Amino acid sequence: MRHWAPEQEWLMTGIVLGSLFPDLDNFAVAAAVLAGNSPEGLHRTFTHSLFLVLLIWGTAGIYGRLSGKTRWRNLGIGLGIGILLHILLDLLVWFNGVHLLWPLPVWLNLWKNVAPPAWWMQLMMPAEFLAFALFFWGLGWLARRQNSNVQSIRSLHVWTAVQFLLFIVFTVMVFTMKSGFLTIYGGVYLLSLLLALGITLKMRQTIEWRDETAKQLRAT
Repeated sequence: MRHWAPEQEWLMTGIVLGSLFPDLDNFAVAAAVLAGNSPEGLHRTFTHSLFLVLLIWGTAGIYGRLSGKTRWRNLGIGLGIGILLHILLDLLVWFNGVHLLWPLPVWLNLWKNVAPPAWWMQLMMPAEFLAFALFFWGLGWLARRQNSNVQSIRSLHVWTAVQFLLFIVFTVMVFTMKSGFLTIYGGVYLLSLLLALGITLKMRQTIEWRDETAKQLRAT
């Protein structure tokens, strides 16, 4: 994305954060389940809607203009782009509908008449941890290549290994556990999601790295 995005402060950080943000609605799902309520209508609704994208763009644009801090406007634009990318991947990969026009009762499902095999849908859950592992590995690779956030590279190696191990463990669990899998999986997944958000913020220099950034660092 950096090759296509304009060089604007906080824009790339916003795109990465936005691509992770929509699945924070799983906290609402978890709260409903723990309270004994139905989680129906809590996932892939508000946080996966065009309404939210427009709300973020509008709020960030107004605040950026009033405060004169263009970085906040850039962050808002990036968040919206990231959310749109997340929605697109959900539509292409997950075989489930997205409440794209929330709060209007309009769902979009590109796979409405397709029934994927049960084993594939089971495998998609532990594959989340493989995605986190690849994300952390990619950040570490970029940091080494760019000589940025060097103090975080070792911890990224650790988190990459942890997430890959979780992928293996939960792949075995999803096909062998008769009950209780979703509770354990959901808790660990939410912690991993928060970890990914925190690491994204910590690795902002690596994410926003440009050739111009390197020149500025060498000049100082």
